[in-house]
Amino acid sequence: MIFQEFLINSMVFAEGIAALTSIFLYKKTKNTPYQFFSYYLIFIFISEMLSRFGYLPFPKISYYNNFVIPVEFIMLYWLYAWKSLNNRNLFFIFAALYLLSFIPNELYFTKNKVIYSFNYTFGSFLLMFLVIMEYYKQINSDNILNFSKNRMFYINLGVTLFYIGTLPFWAFYFPLLEHMEIYEIYRDYFWISGIIMYLLFASSFIWGKRNYS
Repeated sequence: MIFQEFLINSMVFAEGIAALTSIFLYKKTKNTPYQFFSYYLIFIFISEMLSRFGYLPFPKISYYNNFVIPVEFIMLYWLYAWKSLNNRNLFFIFAALYLLSFIPNELYFTKNKVIYSFNYTFGSFLLMFLVIMEYYKQINSDNILNFSKNRMFYINLGVTLFYIGTLPFWAFYFPLLEHMEIYEIYRDYFWISGIIMYLLFASSFIWGKRNYS
């Protein structure tokens, strides 16, 4: 429990680092799509602070599952599909499919006490396609040797480790509860990968260059 609490607090700390870094280096992203990524990171950190120390007129589970997490997914779809891959139609399709996934989640799937497993898994599954497309774009880019200057390199790596890496965890959440040793390992990976992801997000502002996308 102590180690898990440490990981949870460390992830919140990493979220704060990412948000503060985006604020301090805001001039590097001003008038680019990444200024909205900065707003997104600030939103995530404030949402976490409200959950921990603020007053919420509704349950935290509903707060995360029906507000915070949908904003996370839709923002990432926008950043990947619309801005990085330059395909706004793909963004609208993925955003619509994700929002429609709330319907079968409400009708047919037992709700996880922590997170909506089906809804989160489906959102991550859609995100996986965008991640693969982004990797393909980066590999075939003329600037591949300067990947360290590409903000999307850091963002894509972080999303891969966290959202894609934990996809099986949420997809098989209930079966994993019957195998607690495996469950606890994957649960710890969830927090550790989240910490790394937000540190990579912060790195995208530090080392990413304005003229690389």
